[in-house]
Amino acid sequence: MALQRQFLKKALGEAKTKIGGYHFRHRPSLCGSFSTVPSSAAGAGADHEASLPLLPPFDYEPKPYSGPRGDEVFQKRKKFLGPSLFHYYQNPLNIVEGKMQYLFDENGRRYLDAFAGIVTVSCGHCHPEVLNAIMEQSKLLQHATTIYLHHAIADFAEALASKMPGNLKVVYFVNSGTEANELAMLMARLYSGSLDMISLRNAYHGGSSNTIGLTALNTWKYPIPQGEIHHVVNPDPYHGIFGPDAKSYAKDVQDHIDYGTSGKVAGFISETIQGVGGAVELAPGYLKLVYDIVRKAGGVCIADEVQTGFGRTGSHYWGFETQGVIPDIVTMAKGIGNGLPLGAVVTTPEIASVLAQKIQFNTFGGNPVCSAGGLAVLRVIDKEKRQVHCADVGSHLLGRLRDLQQRYESNYPLNSMSLEFSLL
Repeated sequence: MALQRQFLKKALGEAKTKIGGYHFRHRPSLCGSFSTVPSSAAGAGADHEASLPLLPPFDYEPKPYSGPRGDEVFQKRKKFLGPSLFHYYQNPLNIVEGKMQYLFDENGRRYLDAFAGIVTVSCGHCHPEVLNAIMEQSKLLQHATTIYLHHAIADFAEALASKMPGNLKVVYFVNSGTEANELAMLMARLYSGSLDMISLRNAYHGGSSNTIGLTALNTWKYPIPQGEIHHVVNPDPYHGIFGPDAKSYAKDVQDHIDYGTSGKVAGFISETIQGVGGAVELAPGYLKLVYDIVRKAGGVCIADEVQTGFGRTGSHYWGFETQGVIPDIVTMAKGIGNGLPLGAVVTTPEIASVLAQKIQFNTFGGNPVCSAGGLAVLRVIDKEKRQVHCADVGSHLLGRLRDLQQRYESNYPLNSMSLEFSLL
């Protein structure tokens, strides 16, 4: 990661020198130019504005904003919200509107949302078909629990299950990725009769008191009891201690089972591409080897698809498919709802049956509005061929990054789809 950061710093440094250190953004003006400089600038400023890169034309004008300014919002946030909240800017942006791949600040400046709302907005901000599904359902019924019947949750579950391979046919709806991973861990422990969970170093699976144990990045962890969790070496094919040797990484899993447990485990969880840990792919063939080891030890295999699911890898609909495996449990969130508070766990009927021993209930899981929106998201991804778009844009971006690699000194190889791309 250090080499990657150096490479990016060097490239960005030169780019900033060329454009005067400004971010690419658009301030609407009568002449329709895309600028980071107020339209009143004259002389040298106007010449400089003309030399800046242009965002593509976009047939949409944001509504005039008359709400609180950014400074006021920031002060309220500091006073009334938790101090753990962070931001990436010296002067945080006050984002007031979004349309497809773009965001607009309080001054009407346009920004390309290249990160898709932290890998969440899978169909574009305020996509008309998703919005329409949400609004039409809201007019009829905003809330009903699973104690009663409602077609939206059943329709959504059926559509989601149709996207899954093998016997992954039972769906549980929750409200976030963290909650999905909590439920998956509960299922694994109940089904296996064991407590020990195996996770990868450099992994992120949530910040709740339980999933914080699965997470293996100290920037996200508090010093609290974390249960029976074993963190094995992450199979990073570029910077890992075994390079791309999947067998050696898999042996580390076997060693943890042999020397750190009773010989039986509850389960193994991993992202297919480590997102928060820096878009790190797993060594080719790794999951196939590890899934076999874990299942022989009585455990179940969980794929965390919160960031890699729904066509984002381009080549496949689910990230785990890039490794040629079928998990026992799949967790998902973010792109499933295009910004709605929505997550899901999909598993087999056999594993799902363990939750029938007691009452398992979620007040908001499968909410009619979220279900209607989630179903619309699935339909838009298919209708607009978003997965194909990911493959096209991703290939283009990697090609341009390889061009930069030829121009700048770097030891970080770009020979693989190791980046996750927005569906925008």
